[in-house]
Order: sequence, then C-alpha cells, then structure tokens
Amino acid sequence: MSMKKVALVAALAIAAGLSACATPTPYQPKVTSGATTGGFSEQRLEGDRYRVSFAGNSLTSRETVERYLLYRSAELTTQQGYDWFETADHRTERTARTYVEPDPLARPAFGWGPYGYWRPAWRYYGPHYGWRSWDPFWGDPFWADRAEIRTIEKFEAAAEIVMHKGKKPEGDPRAYDAREIMANLASTIQRPAPGK
Repeated sequence: MSMKKVALVAALAIAAGLSACATPTPYQPKVTSGATTGGFSEQRLEGDRYRVSFAGNSLTSRETVERYLLYRSAELTTQQGYDWFETADHRTERTARTYVEPDPLARPAFGWGPYGYWRPAWRYYGPHYGWRSWDPFWGDPFWADRAEIRTIEKFEAAAEIVMHKGKKPEGDPRAYDAREIMANLASTIQRPAPGK
C-alpha cells in the first residue's frame, strides 16, 4: 500500500473517531474541557438580580443556545423562590474562525520531497491579489479545490434578569412566567448522557 493510501486511511479513521464523540453542548453546568464543552453559568448581582449565560460548542446552534439560556433563567427563578422574571439586558455573541486545510495527499509524507532541501517555487503577479508564491508541495493556488475551507462558529448568550414574586404583568414583552417557560421548553432540553 502506498504512503498516500496509508495516510488517507489513518486520517479517515481519526476523523471517524473524533466525529463519534462530537455532540452539541447539552443543558449542563459550564464545562471548560473535555469532549463536550460549554453550558450554563450564573452570577448573583443583587438579591433578586442575576447575570445568566449559556455557551455552546461549535456544534450548538444559536437557537439552542438562546433556548437553553431562557430555560436556565426560568429554572434559576424557581430555585430562588420567585415566580417570574424580566430581562434587563440580553445579548448573543458569535465567535467564528476560518481554517484552511490543504489536501494532505498533495504534500510529501516525509522529508523535503524529491528535490532534497531545494524545491521549485515561483512568484507571480495577480491583478487583484498582487504578488503571490507557488510551491508544488506547500500550497497550490492553481488547484484551490485541493484545500478545505471551514468556518467554525460558536455562540454564547447572556442576560441580566430580575426576579419577582406574584403574577406576571400582562403585556410586558420582557416578562416571563418561569414555570410556564419550563413546562413549554422541557421537551426540547437535551441533558447530558448518564455517566458523562
């Protein structure tokens, strides 16, 4: 078997192993390391005021992050003995990174290639890009389809909430009944698998 085929088989095996472990962030307290990072956290600001946040990993959608934030706000409200909460401030941040991964089969597996340390390389001028380099082993601008370009997104939602007792005021779009939110969203909450 050639070195290219061995490298391809090894890369596919590693990718399959990693993708089997990769799952969206479940509804959990914040975890900063391990297979599934992210989760909820809160900080008490005053007696009835909290800053609540939920961070998702790269597989967690913005919608899920915002839903888990709302659920955690409702859950925290009931845990503190209150009936409803209002949002004083709310924001969702997006972090994106773009990666360019050259085709691993386009590179030599070991050493500097058939030319030893020296290898052919050229510079050329493009009217829209200026001077660029071409090297047959470390990037080939003429064959851009031999590289994979991926953008990884992560979302984190945070809200400052104020908790209240009694009946929620009607007509206030920033006011939420905590028990009603929990009942309506309970079926959409994905909790961590047991033993993780």
